[in-house]
Order: sequence, then C-alpha cells, then structure tokens
Amino acid sequence: MKRKPILTMEVLMVGLLVLGIILTIWIAVLMPSWWAVLPFLLWAVALGICLWFGYALREVLARWLTGSVFDTSKVKFSLEKMSAPTILLSGKTVLWYNTAFRQEMDCGEERLLCSTTKLLPGLNLREAALPDGQVLHLSDKVWHAYAAAVTGGAETMSIVYFSDETVLRKTAKEHQASRPGCIVFAIDGYNDVFGDMLDSERAGILESLNKVLENTIGGTTGFLRRFSSGRYLAVVEERHLQKLAEERYVLLDEVRAIAPERNLSLSVGVGRGAATLHEAQEMAEQALDMAQGRGGDQVAEKTPDGFTFYGGIGHGVEKRSRVKSRLVARALEDLIKQAESVVIMGHRMTDLDAIGSAEGVLRICKICKVPAVIAVRQKETLAGALIDAFIASGCEGDFLEPEDALQWVNKKTLCIVVDTYLTHLVESPEILKKAGSVAVIDHHRKNDNYIKDAVLVCHEPYASSASELVAELLAYVGEKEDKPTKLEAEGLLAGIMLDTHDFSLHTGVRTFEAAASLRRYGAETERVRALFNVSKEEYLAKCELVETAQIYKGCAIVLHKAFAPQIQVAVPQAANDLLTIEGVTASFVGVEKNGGVNISARSMGQVNVQVVMEALGGGGHQTMAGAQLQDITLEQAGNRIRAAIDLYRAAQSQTPKKLADTCV
Repeated sequence: MKRKPILTMEVLMVGLLVLGIILTIWIAVLMPSWWAVLPFLLWAVALGICLWFGYALREVLARWLTGSVFDTSKVKFSLEKMSAPTILLSGKTVLWYNTAFRQEMDCGEERLLCSTTKLLPGLNLREAALPDGQVLHLSDKVWHAYAAAVTGGAETMSIVYFSDETVLRKTAKEHQASRPGCIVFAIDGYNDVFGDMLDSERAGILESLNKVLENTIGGTTGFLRRFSSGRYLAVVEERHLQKLAEERYVLLDEVRAIAPERNLSLSVGVGRGAATLHEAQEMAEQALDMAQGRGGDQVAEKTPDGFTFYGGIGHGVEKRSRVKSRLVARALEDLIKQAESVVIMGHRMTDLDAIGSAEGVLRICKICKVPAVIAVRQKETLAGALIDAFIASGCEGDFLEPEDALQWVNKKTLCIVVDTYLTHLVESPEILKKAGSVAVIDHHRKNDNYIKDAVLVCHEPYASSASELVAELLAYVGEKEDKPTKLEAEGLLAGIMLDTHDFSLHTGVRTFEAAASLRRYGAETERVRALFNVSKEEYLAKCELVETAQIYKGCAIVLHKAFAPQIQVAVPQAANDLLTIEGVTASFVGVEKNGGVNISARSMGQVNVQVVMEALGGGGHQTMAGAQLQDITLEQAGNRIRAAIDLYRAAQSQTPKKLADTCV
C-alpha cells in the first residue's frame, strides 16, 4: 500500500521562505542593481508556485479520495454508489462527495477542499448528529441532514448524508391545509329575537343572515347546511379556517349589522385540528357551548391546545327559561338529598354576591334537611358586614374556615360552588378535589379553566348575579312556607345590587322579578343599603385611589401599594366610583398583594373588561372582571394593563373597517 504524501502546505511555505532568503542574498551580492525590484519578483514567484501547488494538491487528493487510482478502494465502493447525496468532511473542510451529491446539489469538482459554510450554509454538524437530524433549505429543496462523526487526532472526520424531503413536506403541508374542520353557527336567543315578528319580517332577516353565511362559506371549498331553527353546520378546510381566524371572523359584525334594533347576533363554535371529522364536530359543539356560556356574539375555537376566542364585544341577548330554572332546582334538590353533607363556597375574597347566594343555597339545604356549611375566610372577605349580621342573628354555625370545613368533606359530600366557574379562583381547591360530587351556580362568562367534572351546572351568563339565579331556584324548592328568612332575602338582594351597580348595569326583566320576590320575602332596601356602608378608613382609602387615577384611552388606571386587609373593600368601590367620571368608560384598579398585583376592572358596558382581563390571565363578566398577576411590580402591571387596552381598542377599530370593506 502506498504512503500518503507527507508534504503539507506549511512545509512548502517554510521551504519557499528559506529559498527566498538565499536567493535574495545571492542577488544582492552579485547584482546590486536588481535590489529594488527583487521583493516584487519574489512575491510573484511565490504566489505562482502556491497556486500551482494548491491546484495540483487538490487534483491529487480528489483522485486519491474518490478511488480513481485505486481499483479496490473501499471508499469508492461503499459511498460512491449511494443513492442519497453523501459528503465527507474533515472538521468543516469538504474532502469528498459522491456523484448523487454533485448532481442533486449542483456542485462541481472545484468545490472539494472548500468550507462547508460556502457549500452548505446553515449546516450544523452537532444538530445533524442528533437522532432527528437537521432540516436544511438548499437548492430550492428541503433536505434532512444526518451526520456521524469519528473523533480522534487533530480533526474530526464526519460523514453526512442527505434525504430529499421536498415532496414529502409539500404533501404534508397540503394534507394539513386540507384537513376538515367543523363550524357550528347558532343565532343567540332565537325564540326571543323572532318570537314577536311577522312572518315576512322574520323571512327577510333570515334571508340576509343566510346570505352572510353563504358568502362566508362560499369563499371556501366547504359546504353549509341548516339542521334546525337558528343552527347551521359547515365543514371547511383548515386553510380557510386559518384565513377566517386571521380576519377575526368579520361575519359577526355583518350579522350584527343586519338588524341592530333586534340585537341579532351569532355564537360560533369551531373545531380545528381534530384527528377525525366526528371529533371535529364534537369539538365544535363544545366550542359553541363555551361561546354561549361567555355571553354569545362571539367565536370560540377549540383545538387540541385549548380555546381561542374572537369577538365578544356585544351585550348578548337574555335567553333564560323558567322551565330550565325549575328543572335545575329539582335536580339540585335531588343532589342535596342524596348527599351526606354539603359544603358551599364561593370565590376567594368573597363579596356580597358570593355570600348572599351561598346563604340562599344554604336555605335550600335546610329545606332538604341536610347538614350544610359555608366555607369562607372571614378575615379575607369583602362581605364582612353581611357575615356579621348573620352571626349576630345566631347563625354563627353557618360559616367555617376552609381548613375546618375540609373535615366535613368525604366521598358522600356535595360541594356547591357559587359565583365562580374557575377552578383556580374557588375559596378552597382542596375541598373541590376531595368532595364526591360538585355543583356550580354562576353567572360569569366562561373561560377555558372552568370546573369540568360538575354533575350539575346552573350557568347563565345573561343573569346579573349568582344571587339572582339562587333567588329563582328558591321559588321552586320546598313548600310555600319554606321560604328564605328576612336576612337571607336581604343578603340575596345585596348581591344583586352589588353586581348591577344598583340596578344600572346588566339588568333584565328577570333581575327585577327576582328583586321583587325578595322584597316579598321581607327584604328592606334600607337595611340592604346599610350593608354597603364603609368605615372612615375605607372611605379615605377609596378617595386616595380615585385621586391617583390616570386616564388612558378612555380608561381610568390606578396602581397603588398594598392596603390593610380590613380596607380591601375600597378597591372594587374605587373601581365603581371611577366610572362616574366623565369620559371614563372602564376602570382598572391594581393593588399590590403577596408579591403580585390584584386588578379589579369595571365598565359601563361600552368596554368588555372580561376580554381585557383575559389578556392578563384573568376573567369575569362583561362589566365586572379581575386578574391576579404574580411576581410583578406595579410599573410592569401598568404596562401590561395599557398593552391589553391597546389590543382591545385595536380590535374595536378594525371592526368598522372590515365591515365597510365587506359592504363595498
């Protein structure tokens, strides 16, 4: 076997240097007149020799590596005939590649001994050596590079082969884009909207609605079918669902513009990314339920990664049935009677609505003669006056700290959650997990972190408060003499007044009917108003918050250091008072607490503060919401609030433009 050449470029350069020194001395001694041009002559000779040697060395190495001078070369027979493009590297220097590489990569022999940064830009040998390899975009194609390295010596030898995935990835992309998804459309409050219309008027509105839906789906490769009154089903490819999402479902605005005097709106559920068409349809139905649970007039998309919401800037349409309330009351009564004990709880930092509705549910338990208790942290509540009133009336046994109430809980215990639908906001997650069954009574708009295993759900986003819902349920429980006490009725009325801001926000016919029934039970508005009285310290704290408010795009923003627990009630009260300032459509009051910032948000209906708070990880109702930011400063919280307002205002500003473009 022949030896490899031992001369290297470094040896050659040293030899040339020594030769140049000897030649320079010889010429300087024999021909002094040539001394001026000698350096240029020497450099020209050296450059020519280097270029010739580099070319000759490249040719020799290429012939040796490709086996052209070796009939039995293992390199030639093992790699040359591989169908996959293959390249041999020394460090980052190209030593050899096979014919397939030269043809596929459009390379010539002159690329040998060049750097991989020129021949294969973007190649990362460390990433390519991983089991998943590295994806490269070269020569208008997509390649998957796999590398194997042999360490040792001064340089690392690597062999890299390439798999052409251009067609595969194009096919995969087309497959993903053509995956079918389902859309379910439902007219919000169909019977309420069309119940008193003439047939001709109803037909005209439905015709306009059908045109909007047909134009929306007609621009896709999908189809649309009506399968019941006010409900439609569409099957659309993923590529078009993505386009509708990018346009933020402008059809919501088009439908709203058909009959604004009738509050016509749509709830839309979209199922995307499902493995089967049946699964996509189920996801769309779940998304529709979520959209309606958030108040309607919006789109809810469900994917394997969770929910995404669009719209939700409308007021929604009240759509509640007395039949449903009666059925829920009977079902709740049966659940209570089947339980060994009942634990009732609301959200953290309970307010008058949470405690008032909890006392109403406790009355139902007493009617059913089942032991029950309310779990509440009495040192961390905004309804201290109401709790004190019950304790003064001899009902101190109605309330227990969550840690003490946990001892009540077993597999035969029913946990009833009021005034919240989110697992992370309940007074005690431990009670929720330990209880054998769970029932939920809430009026807030749904979020994707809701209690999923509840055996009974009374969730009405069109209700003003949880107290209103409980007041309706009480009408269908027990006999005529089994009615709430005067104090219980006043607690329920206080909850309604709190969430409606004294009947000025989010009220419907059912709200006043519930208040009237509570008045018949003996509730006195003067005593209820007294529950809202605050101490001098609380009043001063509220004034301090209002005084430091800053107006940003029609929203009042307050950021303040922590208050003492006994005056925390000043925070939501300040948020309410800020709405009385001219030009303020929403208020956001953030106060430091436990290393984070708690935010209370209120509006008069022009701004959906639920959507704004959801951008911060919170939630709530259209006119009343909140969020809890962890590990954040007041300044950072203020920046995040302003960014969320900017996002909401931008979505509002896009709506008229898109609608105008559609009309044109």
